[in-house]
Formats: sequence, structure tokens, C-alpha cells
Amino acid sequence: MTPEPRPEPCPSPPPPPPSPDPTATRRSTHTAHTTHTHVAGIPFPDSALAGEATELIRNTTDELIYHHSRRVYLFGARHGRERNLPFDAEILYIAALFHGLGLTDRFHGSRQRFELDGADEARRFLTARGAPPARTRLTWEAVALHTTPEIPHRMAPEIALLAAGYELDVLGIGYDTLPPDTREEILTAHPRPGFKRHILRAYHRALAHRPETARGTPQADVLAHLDPDHTRPDFVRILEDSAWPE
Repeated sequence: MTPEPRPEPCPSPPPPPPSPDPTATRRSTHTAHTTHTHVAGIPFPDSALAGEATELIRNTTDELIYHHSRRVYLFGARHGRERNLPFDAEILYIAALFHGLGLTDRFHGSRQRFELDGADEARRFLTARGAPPARTRLTWEAVALHTTPEIPHRMAPEIALLAAGYELDVLGIGYDTLPPDTREEILTAHPRPGFKRHILRAYHRALAHRPETARGTPQADVLAHLDPDHTRPDFVRILEDSAWPE
């Protein structure tokens, strides 16, 4: 008797595709944007150090933080030019790139202020590349103080201009002094769709596990609005409950 032919073995199913790498997604998205050499007549620093910092932030942040950081530099640099302030554009640019880094997922386990996360990373970046200590310290101070009201504006131009750029982009301070064509050119290069909503969520995500670090900063208001369980620290209560008898 002729044996029946054996059925052909079923081919093995193909392996599942690897899970997407969020960093790779960010990288490909950012790379699609042209790296402008200047916007609205304001040049971006073209040094090797600035280029390395740009690639680092492009590859490790999302669209929200990347475009926000570049706008902060442009607004701050324009503020300085309008007032004839002498400033180091490279320091201002690197400070702007690192100032929001503490809002990213990488620092969701941090217990210090998010401003210090970015400042410390900027210092590590510059120190590893042999930057002079004075320039490194100036960059650190600019990032660390950028959300502090008033004080940065009495300090070195780079510190003051980073705060001014941040205040314009986030709070709209100085919005009416920005010519519409300048504003449109900057927003074309670095758009801000839904920015108000998304930046508030970024602050909330970054600070919900460390609310004590927002004390005395504008971000305390974010937690008060978005976190129903948030209890704002009370300076008077802390003072009265301290260990000092009188």
C-alpha cells in the first residue's frame, strides 16, 4: 500500500516586532526638523559644543521640551539684543537647552528641584568637555534660577536673559513687545501646539512625587490646581512648629 503523503509542516510564525524605542521615536521625529542656523535674524551658536548639546537634547527629549528650549533661547537672545546687553550666546543657548531637562521621564525618580536636575546635567556636560569652570558655573546658575522671580534679572546677563526667555514663552511676559512677524517666524521654526496644556501636564508629572521641591516657586500653583491631594507647605506653620522653643 502506498503511504499517504505527509502534510507539509506549517511554517513557524514570524517573531513579533520589537517594541518601539521611545528614544528612537523622538530622535527620528526631531531629525525631521531642519536645524536652523538662525531664526528671525537671531543666529544659533555654531560651535562644536553647541552642536553636541543640540544633538543631546534632540535625542533625549520630546517635541514639547525641545521646541520650548529653542524658543527660550531665541526669546532671551532677542531680549538681550533689544537692550544692547553683552552676553555669551553659547552659554545662553546651552542653558536654554538644559533648563527643562528635569521635566523629562529620566528624572521622575529625582527628589530635588527639577531646575537643579537640569543645572547639574549642564554642569556634567560642560565639565566632561573641558569647559572653563567660570562658564560652567554661570550656566549652572542660569538653569538653577530660571524660575525664581526677580532675582535673575539682577544677575549676569546670561542668567537674566534665560529667565526672560522662559517668562515670555511660558507666562507671556513681554508678549506685546514682540513684533508679530518675529513671533510668527519663531513659531514656524519651533511651533507650540497645545503648549499651555502640555507644559502644565509636564510640570505635574515631574513634580507630583516631589511636591516639597515646588515650595516657593510658580510650580507650586500647578500642583495646587492639578493635584487634588496636594497640601501646600505653609511657611508660618513650619516656623511655628520648629524645634526652637522661642
